Amino acid sequence: MSGTERRVLRISGDEAHDFLQGLVTNDLRKLDEGLVYAAMLTPQGKYLADFFLVPEGDGAVLLDVAAPLAPDLVKRLSLYKLRAKVAIDETDLKVRRGTGPAPEGAFADPRHPSLGWRLYGAEGGDDGTDWEVLRVAACVPETGVELTPDTFILEAGFERLNGVDFRKGCYGGQEVTARMHHKTELKKGLATVEVEGAAPVGTPIEAGGKAAGTLYSQAGGRGIAYLRYDRAGETMTAGDARVRWHP
Repeated sequence: MSGTERRVLRISGDEAHDFLQGLVTNDLRKLDEGLVYAAMLTPQGKYLADFFLVPEGDGAVLLDVAAPLAPDLVKRLSLYKLRAKVAIDETDLKVRRGTGPAPEGAFADPRHPSLGWRLYGAEGGDDGTDWEVLRVAACVPETGVELTPDTFILEAGFERLNGVDFRKGCYGGQEVTARMHHKTELKKGLATVEVEGAAPVGTPIEAGGKAAGTLYSQAGGRGIAYLRYDRAGETMTAGDARVRWHP
């Protein structure tokens, strides 16, 4: 699933902020500072969708989401709306992004400084940046690749990516996420690894003959891997590829 295939929704109305605040993993008060990266979760704390929230005039919020997730997300938001004074509309807005000087009206990508800026308007596209190399180097998971219905967002690095707030009020999946944050040390999660060779996305990783994780996106001699930290070693294999991890 390509991160460039996006849909932009508009959430508007007197209760738009309160409505979203009760559903997403991050704090909408951060919209005063720019883009907010967030997710919606199942009651069991697993991933449903990730997206950017974009401040717009008159209290409206744009929601920038991977195109394949948009139809289901609209349905879910509509179900939660009930009698709230909220309108959920699809827009024709497109997403431009780049890593050079930011044009007027652009927002910094909050996930990692290397990921540049995003701009919302009539024109899409980018400046030719090799986004996959940057994303893999920064260990930023991709919708539909590293982020799947089995994902717990803390294992996917959402705290590091500024995608979750532990001081805001409740949202779906909040109890599980908070418990993982406060009471346990993560034993599994995403990490950037060095890769010699190549392997299909989803190839199992082995260390010392034992299952140690899964290799996902690869670019520029690196990869994003989901690792069992207790089994992962400095030298591992994923199919015909050699994988090295430096914790």
